[in-house]
Amino acid sequence: MLVPVAGLSPRLLLSALTGAGRVCVLGSGAARWKGVPARNRRGLSDLRPQQLPCQGLKDSPSWMPKRPSEPRSYITSPQLAATLAQILLEEDGNPHQLFLECNPGPGILTQALLESQAKVIALECNRTFLPHLESLRETVNKNLEVVYCDFFKLDPRNYGIVKPPIMLSETLFQSLGIEALPWSEDNPLKVVGIFPAKNEKKILWKLLYDLYSSTSIYSFGRVQLNMFIAEKEYEKLVADPQSPLYQPLSVLWQVACAIKLLHVEPWSSFSVYRQDRGPKKLKNKESLEPINKKIGQNMCFIQLTPLPNLFTENLTSVNYDVFFHMLKQCFMKRYASLMDHLQSLSPVNAVAILEQMEKDGDMKITDLYPEDFKLLFETIECSRESCRWLFDDSIEDIVL
Repeated sequence: MLVPVAGLSPRLLLSALTGAGRVCVLGSGAARWKGVPARNRRGLSDLRPQQLPCQGLKDSPSWMPKRPSEPRSYITSPQLAATLAQILLEEDGNPHQLFLECNPGPGILTQALLESQAKVIALECNRTFLPHLESLRETVNKNLEVVYCDFFKLDPRNYGIVKPPIMLSETLFQSLGIEALPWSEDNPLKVVGIFPAKNEKKILWKLLYDLYSSTSIYSFGRVQLNMFIAEKEYEKLVADPQSPLYQPLSVLWQVACAIKLLHVEPWSSFSVYRQDRGPKKLKNKESLEPINKKIGQNMCFIQLTPLPNLFTENLTSVNYDVFFHMLKQCFMKRYASLMDHLQSLSPVNAVAILEQMEKDGDMKITDLYPEDFKLLFETIECSRESCRWLFDDSIEDIVL
């Protein structure tokens, strides 16, 4: 329930995060959270929810966003939501599993998870959805938190003042009482959602940087992602040396995570909110064509679980950027031999490296599997040479 906060104008509303099922907006303002360090505190942000009529979701357009926003896909099929809830809970085996749901929109999957007795933190970036999501706490299950936040815009790289729905993960997680765990331990937090089609590749790269640097959500441990992704992007993630899609993105995700395909769903099963036309179910070939050209006809529900052995003595959250740069250099000349690349990458004795790796110098660099690239990097890193790489130690942080 939303209540006025003493000392603030009636328009500034907040429900404290100490109880389940509250809508919370963190932003700039004079009010402060108690029990949160000053450097991580945020004040209150303006929120005026729109009330929903009593009729069901199908009979009412009140859940639909009224403000222009970037196109987003939403799960609006109860049957699909029930299937996903069953898959997710069977995977974990814990009926009271905690899920962080990204942009749930109308809350169809949220409701299915709650009905299965799971606990859900719904991060929604469109304010118009908030009242309906909040109502699920009363009608379905009280194990629900609703926060005005965009998961895909957490921890922007170059930020000044951060205002909702953009947030810092440290502030968000601390406010929700989520504690950091050692990398070696399984993390009980599971993230579920749909990658935005418009920025899918950029988001995948940002998550990689966060993962390898142990920052953002990964500063809290091995957080598992369960996400819908375009079939073409999924094929890139799991590509091997025999595939023309094999690239640095493939290597980095396969080195870092166990990747599992959980479900495949036609794109036509989803509803897309378009800025100019509002929500629209894509059913016919004509409406599907422009989207299919970009992302393909299917969406893949995949699980990305960070590996406990990702980091070693020679691959760490400090030197990961050198690993990224090495891969970029290798894939720029896909058909060059391993020996040629070794001589251009490092002054370390190439023959000695090949002997340690038990590889033939005449093989193509892109014939190496992800684990081979990691071994190559670690072999060079553990060399006793004072100079191991033929490029500057300070590498520009670029999205490949």
